[in-house]
Amino acid sequence: MYLKALIEKTVVGLGYELVDVELAARGLVRVFIDFPFEPEECGQITVEDCATVSHQLSHVLTVENASYERLEVSSPGLDRPLTKISDFVRFVDRNAVIKLRVAMAGSLNRKTYQGVIRAPTGETLMLEFANKDGVAMLQFTLADIEKARLVPQVDFRSRKA
Repeated sequence: MYLKALIEKTVVGLGYELVDVELAARGLVRVFIDFPFEPEECGQITVEDCATVSHQLSHVLTVENASYERLEVSSPGLDRPLTKISDFVRFVDRNAVIKLRVAMAGSLNRKTYQGVIRAPTGETLMLEFANKDGVAMLQFTLADIEKARLVPQVDFRSRKA
């Protein structure tokens, strides 16, 4: 898709990672950005970051004569979508919900799993989840996924000691 490639080139050029692009009704283009993965310092996307990307994208899309009515740029949120193998590497040991396109063999027609992301091996992704027999491992590929998101981890405890 030309539009997504154009958006990704612009976002990466500004030093951000393109998480996802949604094309919604009435010409709305939603762009989700994050900082590239660096274990030492993973900052949070700010309003200023979104404004910078939005400003640049609006110029690029106008110059390229892309068809859109409105542009929204935001962070991916706490329930960040997982769309690339690098996302599964970045979020190893985090909880996620995976919805498969088709139920896996031996899963009793189950398509949705919630569990802990384990380190991928090559193109094979893994999710450790609880079942009636204890703990099981789901192995799948990006092509098997309909939707995958992190499970938000929020700590409501006060920061006061």
